[in-house]
Amino acid sequence: MRIAITGSSGLIGSALVRSLTADGHQVRRLVRRAPRSASEVRWDPMGGRLDPGALAGCAAVVHLAGAGIGDHRWTAAYREEIRDSRVLGTTAVAGAIAALDAPPAVLVSASAIGIYGDRGDETLDEDAAPGAGFLADVCRAWEASAAPAADAGVRTVLARTGLVVSRHGGAWKRLFPLFRLGLGGPLGDGRQYWSFISLHDHVAALRHILETEALAGPVNLTAPLPVTNREVARVMGRVLHRPALLPAPAPALRLALGGMASDVLASQRVLPGRLLGSGFTFAHPDVESAVRAALAEEDRASAR
Repeated sequence: MRIAITGSSGLIGSALVRSLTADGHQVRRLVRRAPRSASEVRWDPMGGRLDPGALAGCAAVVHLAGAGIGDHRWTAAYREEIRDSRVLGTTAVAGAIAALDAPPAVLVSASAIGIYGDRGDETLDEDAAPGAGFLADVCRAWEASAAPAADAGVRTVLARTGLVVSRHGGAWKRLFPLFRLGLGGPLGDGRQYWSFISLHDHVAALRHILETEALAGPVNLTAPLPVTNREVARVMGRVLHRPALLPAPAPALRLALGGMASDVLASQRVLPGRLLGSGFTFAHPDVESAVRAALAEEDRASAR
């Protein structure tokens, strides 16, 4: 199968490319720089430009591109970049798909559980209403931008991603060094729910979505056992054999992280109802197995 992927150099995209190519699939990478191989095609997400011909002959498109949530402080300018990189890029991808006489069978377009806002201990599945706040507003506009593909009859899946457990990206990229130094602990009061997913399960879920025709619309990519941040701290301390007692106060987090603090302090108890209902099986359903899987990936990388 030939699959076009945006964001292929990111944490999730690069892992997905490795998985697909290992199984013999052809991957067409959409890149913002000059192409370096025949498998790459240039596009301009911020300019909203993508030649529909770049997607011709592809059976599927996986759209993962977007400015990193944790890469910079959330100044007003970077908030605009976070939003535009998602909305304009998705608009370009969906529009290019809709313009094809023979479009791909499926578009998997990234989204995030930030759409649910800060909801305390409320259990949230795909039928839950969107919440309030900057990330929720971004996610609503992001998902709406994929509509042209759905309107053209293409099966369109909105992959609402949780916190990916990996040493190489997202919130956990910052957690691992802190806990290894014995400086880790709960964030804020620690009662906020973190809905996580291992990198292995995230890639497996994306591939499951590509192959499962019954899945369309929002799909939560989170493990089935969300836990509080306090429990995350306990597990990290236990697995890494380090103390995990002192909390990082919310005001200090806001000073250090800027707007991103709202993401790590928000509580989102999200369940993967549609994944489970479609027969997907998690390799790492609980946070400890997800953390240990991330460490095992590190050990394998060091051995190579």
